[in-house]
Amino acid sequence: MLNHLRCISKPAIITGIATACISTIWAAPASSQILPEVWGTIGTVDDLVSYGAGFRFAGTALEVGTGEEGATGADFLTFVPLPVVSPFLGIGYYTGDENIAYSGGVHISAGKFLVVGGGYHSVRGINGILGFKF
Repeated sequence: MLNHLRCISKPAIITGIATACISTIWAAPASSQILPEVWGTIGTVDDLVSYGAGFRFAGTALEVGTGEEGATGADFLTFVPLPVVSPFLGIGYYTGDENIAYSGGVHISAGKFLVVGGGYHSVRGINGILGFKF
């Protein structure tokens, strides 16, 4: 084994190691390493206040909340992965008169760890979003 390494020059080895170190330092994270997000949402529907909270990872999310007349439930959201603005669509199940719910909106990166946004939910109405990335 050592005989095979002698055929490689010392400057070539040093150059290879230096190149590997520099490329590791300056490498951007892969798209699969997107930071997870958590958020809270507050909104209004028919002059009533609605609440919700969600968790997003790798382009999909789960959001739970309460809406009109105490309807509670959960939504499955899917995001379009754009650099700053991430639009989303969702479908969920809620108790009460309207069992199937739909939603849509946007999350906007407002810094390295902050997310703001807004959207519409068929049970919870128009809402604002404030969240954090980890």
